[in-house]
Amino acid sequence: MDILNSEEFYKSIRAYIFNFISPSEILREKEENPQKLKEKLRNLSITAIQESKKIIPIVHQEAIINRLINEVFGFGIIQPLLDDDSITEIMINGPKEVYVERNGKIELTDLKFDSYDQILQIIDRIVSPLGRRIDESSPIVDARLPDGSRINAVIPPISVKSPTLTVRKFKEAILDYESLINLGTLSKEMSTLIDSLVKARVNILISGGTGSGKTTLLNVCSTSIPKDERIITIEDSIELKLHQPHVVSLEARPPNIEGKGEVTIRNIVINSLRMRPDRIIVGEVRGPEAFDMLQAMNTGHDGSLSTIHANSPKDVISRLISMVFMAGVDMPVAVLREMIFSAIEVIIQTSRFRDGSRKITSISELTSLENGEIIMHDIYNFNFENIDQNGKVNGKYVYNGISERIEKKISSFFKGESKEVEEAPNKKKIDSILKILEDKEADPSENNIDS
Repeated sequence: MDILNSEEFYKSIRAYIFNFISPSEILREKEENPQKLKEKLRNLSITAIQESKKIIPIVHQEAIINRLINEVFGFGIIQPLLDDDSITEIMINGPKEVYVERNGKIELTDLKFDSYDQILQIIDRIVSPLGRRIDESSPIVDARLPDGSRINAVIPPISVKSPTLTVRKFKEAILDYESLINLGTLSKEMSTLIDSLVKARVNILISGGTGSGKTTLLNVCSTSIPKDERIITIEDSIELKLHQPHVVSLEARPPNIEGKGEVTIRNIVINSLRMRPDRIIVGEVRGPEAFDMLQAMNTGHDGSLSTIHANSPKDVISRLISMVFMAGVDMPVAVLREMIFSAIEVIIQTSRFRDGSRKITSISELTSLENGEIIMHDIYNFNFENIDQNGKVNGKYVYNGISERIEKKISSFFKGESKEVEEAPNKKKIDSILKILEDKEADPSENNIDS
């Protein structure tokens, strides 16, 4: 038997330690003095390894000690994956199938579990402190870790072959416009436009598929909101990290074990209107709350932001109509389209490409309503050119002009906010914005985004 890869050997070390320190003592010391407990676990582990009379290299001793500490303080054998900043998603499909997403691409890891029960133990360790449960009567759970990472767990009988766990890791570093430009997500001129749209209180929906960068872009857009505004954020699971001083973060709550106590996104959106918001940011609109969000946008809450799952800007309109019907609203589709047109002004479409890169593929404005149909125009769109020998997607952003509807809103804002314009360092504006600000430009050579 290979001692270095032996689960039995690790369990023997673990049993040795728990003979000297009880679970209740571990819980107490974790609260009172975690560093002291870590040192105690390390010293006991070294003693146990020495008494085993096995010759084990220092590097493998450290691996055993770290695994034990991770079991007590972290999430067992997946803790190294959680600590790896290059990993954005962890996908456990079964004991021998642990995948991660790194640089936008999925790869199989060498990590393996011994049994289904070991996966269940980690799932239970994650969800129990959050006041959630998972069992045969409730086999699906959505939750978030203390650092903001999102987890989804599914166990049999829903997950047929094995308990599965998916962790979407939260990135602590908040990106800004410049970071997205460097990543190729958008161009400098596009960032200037988006920055101006947010400041001018244009209602924006960010659309895209799973993992396309919607929430990241929403976070970046929020940096353009003035610091003197009261912002209400509404989410299923808290992901937004706003740096403004006046932010109220609200989170939906699932029902308890008795099926009571549920607080839906729709409940919170309705309540938020009584909280005197300057801006309402809904992390993702996916159900009946769409109707209340549209009503809010139509009743003076300009500058609202949200994300939505859709493959194109046109699909966004269809999805919003479907969601409004989910709210039990009985009104003609033509009236709903008029309501959507009045509320939503810009849709930003994001996509994840084959090379793992995430890009804005279009910035579309809702320009007019003709014969009951919403007419849209792409201010910017990404033109795909080719895939190079390294598998990288190449293309360019094309500017197609801006309509009078958006131009008027930007114009009225900046004409009334001359002080902000004078202080803004982003002095290079695209055609329409340059026309509005030409008399206020101090140094057109500067084009960094103030985020």
